[in-house]
Amino acid sequence: MPITQLGLLVLGLGLLFSGAELLVRGASRLAALAGISPLVIGLTVVAYGTSSPEMAVSVESSFAGQAAIALGNVVGSNIFNVLFILGICAVILPLHVAQQLIWLDVPLMIGASLVLLLMGLDGNLSRFDGVLLLSGAGLYTAFTIREGRKESAEVRQEYAGEYGDRIKHHAQLWPMQLIYIALGLGMLIFGARWLVDGAVAIAKLFGISDFVVGLTIVAAGTSLPEVATSVVASFRGERDIAVGNVVGSNIFNILAVLGLSSIVAPNGMAVSPAALAFDIPVMIVVALACAPIFFTGHLIARWEGALFLLCYCVYMAYLALYSKAHDSLPLFNAVMLEFALPLTLLTLVIAYRRYVVRVSPASGKGRGVG
Repeated sequence: MPITQLGLLVLGLGLLFSGAELLVRGASRLAALAGISPLVIGLTVVAYGTSSPEMAVSVESSFAGQAAIALGNVVGSNIFNVLFILGICAVILPLHVAQQLIWLDVPLMIGASLVLLLMGLDGNLSRFDGVLLLSGAGLYTAFTIREGRKESAEVRQEYAGEYGDRIKHHAQLWPMQLIYIALGLGMLIFGARWLVDGAVAIAKLFGISDFVVGLTIVAAGTSLPEVATSVVASFRGERDIAVGNVVGSNIFNILAVLGLSSIVAPNGMAVSPAALAFDIPVMIVVALACAPIFFTGHLIARWEGALFLLCYCVYMAYLALYSKAHDSLPLFNAVMLEFALPLTLLTLVIAYRRYVVRVSPASGKGRGVG
């Protein structure tokens, strides 16, 4: 790989990560100055801010005519967020999620994923589709703010501990927050441009499609802020933040990122048959896999987190074989169908049975929030 292109890729990733950090810091403190609660800041400003690299890269790619990278970035990021980020967070500390909003956000994540598949069946995400998705993002944000006011005192305290004190300490430095926001946006713009240029060069050099590069290198790179936010929150025991960040970011990726990307794309965003046949369905299955785990006792155990990580490794292996049309791909597909899929289904059945035992009359427990 030419040193110049590798340097663009690395520098682009660095600028995206640093720019997102500055943007989130400045925006969250300005929101606090405007009287917005730490809980709502965490559920909206921070969750969306950590998705700003996806927004910057996808919009830049769409505007430049690289719609495959834009779509692959979102689909790959959503798969990465659930399987890798939630997986590694659960391995660090079992995620016992008490946040009532999860009961609403997870169905919305699944619904948004299904809507994306339906919109893409004609092979293109049009500007009209983009307007619908972007409107959905606005409605979701307003709904989240309204529902956030109903959260329990425990959850409010968790978010206040993460965002309240840090913001309060700098409450009088509002001009500096504007500078942070401006610098963050600038770094995101340049970082996105360099990352896209480097990714396209890699795709051409190794004969890999733009979509696969978007699913892998670009998706993992733009998800670095989510990794940092959720992993740090897990170490601190702030489990609602770790999970809420991932779910909120996934919804934002589909509704806002793909919505705006479809609007700015010269001819809309092309959706390849391969994406419709495999990768978008994988994203939907991954979202569905969250449902029984989140709803049945609000718990992601360590072994379930390890299984998530294993599934992500298997998915990456499949993409590697697929991109090279490797001879072992048929065997790999057979293993996926005969081993990986049944194992995933077994996980869902175990999670459901665990829930039935917990809420059975003999246990004396009801469906409360954990």
